[in-house]
Amino acid sequence: MIGDERLETFLNSMDPELPGELFSLEQRALADHVPIIRRGTRSFLRWILAERRPGRILEIGTAVGFSALFMAWYAPEPVRIVTVEQDARRIAEARKNFAAAGRQKQITLLEGDAAEILPGLSGPFDMIFMDAAKGQYPFLLPQAKRLMAQGGLLITDNVLQEGDILESRFAVRRRDRTIHKRMREYLYTLAHDEDLVCTVLPVGDGLAVCTVKRKDG
Repeated sequence: MIGDERLETFLNSMDPELPGELFSLEQRALADHVPIIRRGTRSFLRWILAERRPGRILEIGTAVGFSALFMAWYAPEPVRIVTVEQDARRIAEARKNFAAAGRQKQITLLEGDAAEILPGLSGPFDMIFMDAAKGQYPFLLPQAKRLMAQGGLLITDNVLQEGDILESRFAVRRRDRTIHKRMREYLYTLAHDEDLVCTVLPVGDGLAVCTVKRKDG
């Protein structure tokens, strides 16, 4: 979170404990240095799932399956989740985790590059959670928009990049400059998209939350 660490610590201290299966998966992911959604992001997702009650969710970027299982746990039944991942090792781990949680019928894992898979998917999805390679966000946006339901949500994680997004490109490590440039372009595109209404929340590592504009008549 960008801001007072004391505030973040205080808010995290009130976060409900994870169910046993999710807590165990969280601990394994942290021990293996696998990035998973942060506490602030989890708190927001828990609320939005209860408020919006999505029936069909698309996740772009499965990793080891933590966020898909989190959404399956907290979304009202009967939610169905489609999640996309291309890393072979993480695919294997995610499938194992879905089976261990008894969620393999509820969560469909598609293997491959999201840029190649999304054009073949049929919508609409009530909610899309994008947590894939950050430099790919601008290229995935057109297909994400196509798959969104009218009034649906697009939630994009890690858009503040630990605060790097605020810096000049010359203050960012050279290897991170392409991602920095593309993320700024992505946020600008969201802010000026005629089909979407978007905001950026300083939650976790930054969430961009968009909804499709409702069409009169």
